[in-house]
Amino acid sequence: MSQGTLDPFQKPSQPTPADEVAAPANRWWVLVVISIAQLMVVLDATIVTVALPDAEADLHMSEANRQWVVTAYALTFGALLLLGGRVADFWGRKRAFVWGMVGFAVASAIGGAAQNEGMLFGARALQGVFAALLAPAALALLTVTFTEAAERAKAFAVYGGISAGGAAIGLLLGGVLTEYASWRWCLLVNVPIAVLAIAFAMPLLRESRAEGDTKYDIPGAITVTLGLAALVYGFTRAAEESWSDSLTIIMLVAGVLLLALFVVIQQRSAHALLPLRIVLDRNRGGSLLAMLLIGAAFIGSTLFMIYYMRIVLEYGAVKAGAGALGITVGVFITAGASASLLPKIGPRIPLVVGSLLSAGGTFWLTFITVERQYLTHVLPGMVLIGLGLGLVFTAVASTALIGVEEHDAGAASALINAVQQVGGALGTALLNSFATSAISDYMSDKEAELGPRLADPAIAHKTFVDAQLDGYTTAFAWAVVIMVVGAVVAAVFVNAGKDALPKDGAAVHVG
Repeated sequence: MSQGTLDPFQKPSQPTPADEVAAPANRWWVLVVISIAQLMVVLDATIVTVALPDAEADLHMSEANRQWVVTAYALTFGALLLLGGRVADFWGRKRAFVWGMVGFAVASAIGGAAQNEGMLFGARALQGVFAALLAPAALALLTVTFTEAAERAKAFAVYGGISAGGAAIGLLLGGVLTEYASWRWCLLVNVPIAVLAIAFAMPLLRESRAEGDTKYDIPGAITVTLGLAALVYGFTRAAEESWSDSLTIIMLVAGVLLLALFVVIQQRSAHALLPLRIVLDRNRGGSLLAMLLIGAAFIGSTLFMIYYMRIVLEYGAVKAGAGALGITVGVFITAGASASLLPKIGPRIPLVVGSLLSAGGTFWLTFITVERQYLTHVLPGMVLIGLGLGLVFTAVASTALIGVEEHDAGAASALINAVQQVGGALGTALLNSFATSAISDYMSDKEAELGPRLADPAIAHKTFVDAQLDGYTTAFAWAVVIMVVGAVVAAVFVNAGKDALPKDGAAVHVG
C-alpha cells in the first residue's frame, strides 16, 4: 500500500519488509500519532478517578456500584487485550488502530453524555473493548515502523515514558477538567484527541499484517470476560446485600466455574487466546501472579486515597489529583534504579522488597484521621507505595519474558498489561465491597447508639465522615494483606538468577 492512499481499510497484501517500514521522512510523526493514542488509553484508567465523587453525586450512584466506573473499563480492556492483539495482527494493524480510535471516541462521547449510571458503566466497558484493540495495534505499528535497533530503542523509550507517566497526567487532567469544567469532560476530552490522531494516522500509517492462520479463540474470550464480570458483580452484590446472599454466592461460583472453563478451552484450543505454557513457567507464572495481587491491592486502594482527599479532607479536584502524585514520584525513583539493579541481584529480591514496601506504605494509610496532615501522614505513605511499585513493575516486566519463545513473545508481553488491568478490576470491586460493608455497619451501629441525635446536622456530618474513614481504612488494611500475599508468592515461585534475561525481541512483539 503506497503512502498517501486514503483508504486504510482495503485488504492488505502480504507485506514485504520494505512495505512495513514508514518512509524515513515521516516515521517520527508516526511515533507522535501512536504516542497520542497510547496516552489516551493510559490516562483513561485514572482520569475518571478524581472525578468519580462528582459523577457519583450527579448520577446518584450507590457506594457499592460506583466502582463499576473503574472496573468496567479495566475488566474489558484486560480480558480482551490478548484477543485484540491477535485481531490487529491478522485483520491489519492500521485498520485496527483507526477503528479502535473511532470506537474509543464514540464510547467516550456516550460516557460524557451519560444520563444514568448504567449508561456510564456501559460506555466505560465499551471504551475498554476498543482500547483492547487499539493498544496492541499501536505497539505493533511501532515495531514494524522502527526496524533499526538504535531508533527502535528511542521510540520504545518514548512509548514507555508515556505509558509510565500517563497515570499521573490522568490524575492532574482529571482534576483540572472536573474543577473548572465538568466531570463529563474527563470522557469527552477523548473525542478531539481521537479526531486529531485519526486525521494524522490516515495518511501517515502503512498497513501491515502477520501471516498465518487467522482463526480466533472467541469461546476463550467470551468465557474469561464473563467469568471476570461475574466475580466483579458478586463482589458488588456482597456490598449491597451480604456475602451470604444467594445471588452473591451464585455469581461468585459462576465466575470461578467460567474461569475454570476458560482454562479447559485453552488446553484444547488450537488457537488458544492464552497458551498455558506461558503461565506454567515457574518464574513467569509467579511474577504475573504477584503482579495480579499487587495491582489489585494498589489500584483498588487508589480509589479510596482519592475519596479520602475529596470527601474527608475536602480537597478540590485539582488538589486531590496533585495529592496523589507522591506515588508517581516514588515509581520514577525506583523504576530507573531497579533497571540497573536487576542484572546484579536478579528479580526475586526487588519483587519481594517492592511488594513489602508498597504494603508498608498502604499500612501507613490505615492511620488516617480527619486531623491528619497531608505532608506528614499521607504523602509519606504514598511515596513508599510508589517506591515499592517501581521495583515490582520493573522486575515483572523482565521476569515475565525470561525464556519466552519467539512465537509466544507477543502474548507474554500483552499478558503483563492484561494481568495488571484484570487485577485492578477485581481489586477495586473487592476492596470497595469491604469498604462499603464497613461503612454500612458503622452507620447502623451509630444509628442505634445516637438515635434522634442524628437529626442534628453537625452530629450527622461527623458520623458520616467517621463512617467513611472506617470504610477507607478497612480497604487499606485488606490491601496490605493482599500485597503481603503477593510478596510471599514472589518469594516462593520466582527463582530466576541474575543472568536470566529475556530473549532478544521478546519485548517488542504483539501477539
